Amino acid sequence: MQATSPTDPRSFTSFAEFYPFYLGEHSNRTCRRLHFLGSTLALVCLAMLVVTAQPQYFLYGLLCGYGCAWLGHFGFEKNKPASFKRPLYSFMGDWVMYKDIWTGKIPF
Repeated sequence: MQATSPTDPRSFTSFAEFYPFYLGEHSNRTCRRLHFLGSTLALVCLAMLVVTAQPQYFLYGLLCGYGCAWLGHFGFEKNKPASFKRPLYSFMGDWVMYKDIWTGKIPF
């Protein structure tokens, strides 16, 4: 079980500085897999929003993305999501990690 990092995510002045911290907050494989699942489902919801023009798919996308991520953090990683203190960098980190998982740079 990982203890909460003593580093305050608000202390970073660039995304390049933040991303290694972000990856450290996602060292648990199940947490990363839940993020990947949530991001994939959020993309499906976005596609459904575009295809159907039904706005509830935006809400479904948020619920899928954040629900899976928060389950990963609270249930497996045992830390608080960085999005509570650094929402933009965390959102960016989610998608960079998603790409890095797809490309094999980060293990799934």
